[in-house]
Amino acid sequence: MTEFIHIKSIYQLHHLMEIEKPVHPLISVVRHSKDMKISFGNVRFNSDLYFISLKENIKGSFKYGRNSYDFKEGTLLFVAPGQVMSSNEDIEPDLAGWSVFFHPNLIRKSQLATTITKYHFFDYDIHEALHLSKKEKATLTECVLKIEQEINQNIDKHSQELIIHNLEAILKYGLRYYDRQFAIRTNQSKDYISKFETFLKNYFSQHQQIETGIPTVEICGKAMNMSGKYLSDLLKAETGKSLIEHIHLYIVDKSKAILLNSNLSVSEIAHSLGFNYPQHFSKLFKTKTGLSPSEYRHLN
Repeated sequence: MTEFIHIKSIYQLHHLMEIEKPVHPLISVVRHSKDMKISFGNVRFNSDLYFISLKENIKGSFKYGRNSYDFKEGTLLFVAPGQVMSSNEDIEPDLAGWSVFFHPNLIRKSQLATTITKYHFFDYDIHEALHLSKKEKATLTECVLKIEQEINQNIDKHSQELIIHNLEAILKYGLRYYDRQFAIRTNQSKDYISKFETFLKNYFSQHQQIETGIPTVEICGKAMNMSGKYLSDLLKAETGKSLIEHIHLYIVDKSKAILLNSNLSVSEIAHSLGFNYPQHFSKLFKTKTGLSPSEYRHLN
């Protein structure tokens, strides 16, 4: 029977891994090869913690959300609080690499508490993890070393700020390296864009918007077999527009054709496009075109 574990604190995490008590109550750096002793076989777990993990030498697979993923050397994974993970029994405990675990309370009073939401990779599926070059691994490991040094020395009034500064550096490098990964996979990305455009056309031509509503980021991601945040960032990297922007532009283009080729009222058009309230449709249309739907129809 699979065991489920909910990890609430850094202290509990250290206890489960059978390592020394944490020096800092809200953040910990764990060196996999010499520290980690926990057996992950047949365990499902989630936590109240963020973690950033570099997997260097691991055999076996983890399940994260809908997908199973076999780690490769130099894989960097970002996980937000509340995510559920599991692993199979053949996972080997003699890992290399490192993990940084931190509680949201660590950053609660800092600017990072607000800006961390822009780092969408915390919500990516595990098969969308970041694959690093040796140079990139070295850069991130240097940041981790600085965090480790701050944790292990006498805490003073500068400690918190320096720890958070280096955490933020890791996240900013993560953004840079994901941009590089998107760029390298540009041909594959273009294929995904084509498939997404086909999905969007089919969604509206089959009138799913009337039953389900305007497609959300999550609906689009599921249809493309990836996380919605990853799909949005992929589209942004390739086209300069986010997933929501693509959906809105598609709706506006479709509504223009209906306005000019039918006698449907603005309210009827809004309903046919999946809007519960006509004013929401009118606001979107005016934002994108500078005209209300009625003005556009009259002028054309």
